[in-house]
Amino acid sequence: MLKYVNTGVVFQEIPDEVTLSINISNCPCHCPGCHSKYLWGNIGEPLTPMVLDSFVKEYGHDITCICFMGGDAEPENVNQLAKYLHREHPQYKVAWYSGKTVISRQISKSDFDYIKIGPYIEHLGCLKDRTTNQRLYKRVTGEQFSDITSRFWR
Repeated sequence: MLKYVNTGVVFQEIPDEVTLSINISNCPCHCPGCHSKYLWGNIGEPLTPMVLDSFVKEYGHDITCICFMGGDAEPENVNQLAKYLHREHPQYKVAWYSGKTVISRQISKSDFDYIKIGPYIEHLGCLKDRTTNQRLYKRVTGEQFSDITSRFWR
């Protein structure tokens, strides 16, 4: 079962969106230089549709997007929650930040509006660095995505 540790309303994770970021624990990636090592453990509260509904009730007037930060240990569960959000709360975009190098075959990409992939590699930097290995994709139609990583570059 997916567990989340905390949330935050952020402005830089997804371009042109005010995003509710949900930090999911039990990260299997263990990237060297990780700034969120506390998410490596299997800690936190269960992340369920009922919890998502409570987030929408609390933050709904302030956000345009909901982003799952992690969940790589259970991509199929991240997908089910994304599908739920699109069905029950279609006014919000749904994003997923994955630390894997490829998009999991266990998900249906059409259930997401944005997908970021790539482990954090310290010497390559994060999305704002032109040298980054990480990529952010925006859904164009169906399962077709466009790389929008350059939107982060100055």
